[in-house]
Amino acid sequence: MARQKGIIKLKGTIGDITFYKTQDGHLAREKGGIDASRIASDPAFQRTRENGSEFGRAGKAGKVLRTAMRALLLNSADGRMVSRLTKAMVKVIQADMISIRGLRNVIDGEVDLLLGFEFNIRGKLGTSLFAPFQATIDREAGKAIVHMASFIPSNSIAAPGGTTHFKITSLGAEIDFEAETFVEMHSETEILPWDGNATAEISHENIVTAASTKPLFLALGVEFFQEINGQMYPLKNGAFNPLAIVKVDGGV
Repeated sequence: MARQKGIIKLKGTIGDITFYKTQDGHLAREKGGIDASRIASDPAFQRTRENGSEFGRAGKAGKVLRTAMRALLLNSADGRMVSRLTKAMVKVIQADMISIRGLRNVIDGEVDLLLGFEFNIRGKLGTSLFAPFQATIDREAGKAIVHMASFIPSNSIAAPGGTTHFKITSLGAEIDFEAETFVEMHSETEILPWDGNATAEISHENIVTAASTKPLFLALGVEFFQEINGQMYPLKNGAFNPLAIVKVDGGV
């Protein structure tokens, strides 16, 4: 891969060279590779087909999870989140100790490996929120619960410059990775001042299907705001809003 320089940036293919734009800039690469029909049928590429099948399964699983959490991801995701989540899903699938290679899947894998996944590497929950919280999933009752005792925002939340206010968000999701369906509920506090005054206790109960056998997830996040002339504006369009998976129950 080569990086394009100069005033004029090319897109498309000229001869055997393909020009394209990425987050890393304008790049160019030579066309090549093995014919797709050979990869699909040649016994020498059996491992490649197996890997491709599982990678595709990981991509679909990641999409279902992202869609379930869309309400919060709209304000709390970095540009590489999709690829990072797919990579994490590959590890979940590879932890399947039951299925044969190429047929390993999320359900028989270890979804607990997604615990702690940060959806925004530009603003991680682990380096933004220092107030203690309890994250609980009650499968029988169908509840994904977050509880936070009173805390001092300016001491317990590391906010980006310009922050005047914030709110705490959470989301509970029940996901059927095989059917590619989900049930979700999300909660949020009012917009609160980021100052030295203690907050009230915060309790969120996100309801999903009671006694579900599907994997359950609980995500927690913070959104930052700036008050200007009495109006609240998302700080830097949410670029530093943290959101992470804080509890996982893999199902039965």
